[in-house]
Amino acid sequence: MENKKYKFYVHGMHCNSCVIVTESKIKESPNVTYAKSSLKDHSIEIEGNFGDNEKEKIREELSALVKNNGYTLSTEKEVLNKKWDDFKIAIPVALIFITLFVLLQKIGIVNLINISEMSYGASFVIGIIASLSTCMAVVGGLVLSMSATFAKEGDKTKPQILFHIGRLVSFFILGGIIGALGSVFTLNTITTFILGIIIGIVMIVMGTNLLDVFDKTKRAQVSMPKFISKRAFAVSKLNHSLTPLLVGVATFFLPCGFTQSMQIYTLSTGSFINGALTMFIFALGTLPVLAMVSFSSFSIKNSKYSGVFFKTAGIIVIMFALINILNSLVVIGLIKPFLNF
Repeated sequence: MENKKYKFYVHGMHCNSCVIVTESKIKESPNVTYAKSSLKDHSIEIEGNFGDNEKEKIREELSALVKNNGYTLSTEKEVLNKKWDDFKIAIPVALIFITLFVLLQKIGIVNLINISEMSYGASFVIGIIASLSTCMAVVGGLVLSMSATFAKEGDKTKPQILFHIGRLVSFFILGGIIGALGSVFTLNTITTFILGIIIGIVMIVMGTNLLDVFDKTKRAQVSMPKFISKRAFAVSKLNHSLTPLLVGVATFFLPCGFTQSMQIYTLSTGSFINGALTMFIFALGTLPVLAMVSFSSFSIKNSKYSGVFFKTAGIIVIMFALINILNSLVVIGLIKPFLNF
């Protein structure tokens, strides 16, 4: 029989990471010859030979491939529940969180905010938020895919350890390389200011996406070029003892907006060691949650409190972004220092 074209809507799609994951997982079906996901209408176009199967049967078969990654296929577009009531809890919690950070910084216990640079404490916190956000679906998908492959061979622990070692080491080394590149280009004050504004804008977009109430901003999120992300994701399909290590390295190149905003900042450090430590500590912040994903079925996304969490995280990210932009304006001399940071 000839190949036929089908279109399904993807429930659970949030960002560019979801586009990569859904396409890659659907293409694992031997019946599929073409798959292309769209964030614009949360859909996936598929071409393949499914014999005499009805569309509903095909939907069930393909939906099973993405189920573990938090997605389902449907013939109807998803009606999103924006859960505005979640803000009643999210706003106060976020304000308390930021106030606590400011107080800790003011009394010198931690240096989370700095006029000229993002501290390692802030990098760690952003790593925690990133690991719990929906944008980490692609990394979680890699971990789950790799875990399933090696679990069949009876090896559950060693691959996970190698993955996390590969991730931490690669973020240190590659972060250092990006930082060193910044020194080669000798970034001046204006360039540093522009990078600071870009980082702030990227973080505002990511924070807004976490609120999950403005659908159009999801398409504005920065992402790694698709061809690089796809090849990085394909590494998890290799069946070799060093595959987990390579998968850990590949996560540096995946379309996580948080990772890319940190990479942009790292360029502005102009230092191998500062860049290396920034990316390493960011990766360290993601470690606890990714470790839980590795060894269990942990997923904040499926929790009944996910709406409150993501809205709280979104507000915190937006606040960090605004502080970063204001600090950039201080550095350039356009405004006076505020809160004595």
